[in-house]
Amino acid sequence: MANQDDTFKKVISHAKEYGYVFQSSEIYDGLSAVYDYAQNGAELKKNIRDYWWRAMVQMNENIVGIDAAIFMHPTTWKASGHVDAFNDPLIDNKDSKKRYRADVLIEDYCAKIEAKIEKEVKKAAKRFGDAFNKEEFLSTNGRVLGYQEKIKTILSRMAKSLEQEDLADVKALIEELEIADPLTGSKNWTDVKQFNLMFGTKLGASAESAMDLYLRPETAQGIFVNFLNVQKTSRLKIPFGIAQTGKAFRNEIVARQFIFRMREFEQMEMQFFIKPGTQGEWYEHWKAHRMKWHLSLGMGKENYRFHDHEKLAHYADAAADIEFKFPFGFKELEGIHSRTDFDLSQHEKHSGKKLQYFDPEENKSYVPYVLETSIGLDRMFLAVFSNALQEEALENGTTRTVLKLPSVLAPVKAAILPLVKKDGLPEVARKIVEELKWDFNIIYDEKDAVGRRYRRQDANGTPFCITVDHDTLKDNTVTIRHRDTMKQERVNIDDLRAIIKKEVDVRNWLMKMA
Repeated sequence: MANQDDTFKKVISHAKEYGYVFQSSEIYDGLSAVYDYAQNGAELKKNIRDYWWRAMVQMNENIVGIDAAIFMHPTTWKASGHVDAFNDPLIDNKDSKKRYRADVLIEDYCAKIEAKIEKEVKKAAKRFGDAFNKEEFLSTNGRVLGYQEKIKTILSRMAKSLEQEDLADVKALIEELEIADPLTGSKNWTDVKQFNLMFGTKLGASAESAMDLYLRPETAQGIFVNFLNVQKTSRLKIPFGIAQTGKAFRNEIVARQFIFRMREFEQMEMQFFIKPGTQGEWYEHWKAHRMKWHLSLGMGKENYRFHDHEKLAHYADAAADIEFKFPFGFKELEGIHSRTDFDLSQHEKHSGKKLQYFDPEENKSYVPYVLETSIGLDRMFLAVFSNALQEEALENGTTRTVLKLPSVLAPVKAAILPLVKKDGLPEVARKIVEELKWDFNIIYDEKDAVGRRYRRQDANGTPFCITVDHDTLKDNTVTIRHRDTMKQERVNIDDLRAIIKKEVDVRNWLMKMA
């Protein structure tokens, strides 16, 4: 675990040092679990959002996008169930006075058992060498099977207790497993209570007449209440989808793990409206399709897995998470949920308006079923950033820190470097910047020796460094250096645009999904 902690600390400090993520209001000692995206972070975040939008909206003629308001009529949250049931199980430690989510304490306990499984796998891989078969080992090794069974038993019991709101059993499970306060080691726990996660606010000129409102805890409801408006104005036939990206707010009990769990975060969601009875096939379709999107970024198939939900929401008939291997283990990155007709039926009931679709083929109206894909943009940012940060040993005995971001997402696509600050080289370099900035985010860098500038751009995640030297003045060629391989080649200035475009073009990356 210490190794994981060290890796994660490096991710957090690199994100600050290179202008990706800052603590919010840092000069006032910050605000817990609230972060600002800095100059490079804002670009990376925008590029991830665009990559999702292009794949989801632009590439699908039956999916359109909207941008709904953060404030919604308060009855929306009554209809959606958030007022009555949007709770997390809360537990306090009597000695440390620290507050925790009971389910997270149990999940972290299971993560430690998972780490033991990983240890067994590594030991066996070392012992058997090339002959090692991981799948076979996981399915036959007695010790590993025992660990897996223990995890399954614990999580099943927790899911059942939470579903039945048997909070006494959740506490009993924590006590039986002898789970201690991570900070002090104390096992002196209070009872488990439910804690509503919505932020309340007021709308109105005076306190007496003000209406109670909430900051939205998810972006999905803005899609559901606009279902009919969008369907009629765009004349879409079922099946069709509505996509949205935007901010959501949750008063998390324990917001932690940097930008993984925050109080203000951004979601990228798509609600797909379908004919009742077809949800099984669409569920499988979107599971496969979304995994392809993730894999198109080349972050390693071994870093993803599906996790089917033990505990289903009362309205869902299937749910799975795409989990990613973060520095602190496999955690949820995206959810795919078959929500049946719960959402539109609830809004029909509470609004008194019909939210139905007239199917011309069937010659009848019905409330569509919904298939949801929902991904946290901040979590995707963390997945991309943490996966990209690498320390590499070089042949000359030194090491380099390199941020191997997928080039389609990299904030800066190329750095233009004059070899020296004289002899007309800066002028040529500036001219290249002026030419390329129409198509790409480009920076000019003339400070320090060129080797140090290369290292700086490597750590910043810039895919290309383009060096202007004295030969450039004679033959119009420059040296282009590739971040990942450090390979350098001499190319004509006129060819730069095409070389960069080939590497960073969204089309070339998304084509991998086909």
